[in-house]
Amino acid sequence: MSTDAQVPFLTQEAYDRLVAELEMLSTTGRDEIAKRIEAAREEGDLKENGGYHAAKDEQGKQEARIRTLEQLLKTAKVGEAPASRGIVEPGTVVTALVAGGEEVFLLGSREIAASGSDVDVYSEASPLGQAILGLKVGEKTNYEAPNGKSISVEITNVETYAG
Repeated sequence: MSTDAQVPFLTQEAYDRLVAELEMLSTTGRDEIAKRIEAAREEGDLKENGGYHAAKDEQGKQEARIRTLEQLLKTAKVGEAPASRGIVEPGTVVTALVAGGEEVFLLGSREIAASGSDVDVYSEASPLGQAILGLKVGEKTNYEAPNGKSISVEITNVETYAG
């Protein structure tokens, strides 16, 4: 596998959307959570304070999302989706026969897909993604699913992602 496969790909639109999300979470998002935690703290006994625990859980999830976004934005390759050369690579829409059934999906980070998009997204780091990365139209392979089952895959089409 090439080292480029390890670099997440983002369209400029996706990158800009994620920068805005990170900015919101890092500023007003943090302020809002801090205020909710403080208000819940003032209610008294923290052991039985559901509002306090819910706010702390939300704070943990938010901080994890901030770290994820920071890492993604720092390492991502930003630009146009790669022009299809008939080769499966991050940022391409793949049509494949998976276990005999046709599936159409975007290979890459779920962050690539425009919000509201109904296209399925599979990570290039997933078992399926790793198995098909670099394959050409017409090539076949098998991969092992998390349950240990061997699943056949045949690439039938590779297109440029239009976003």
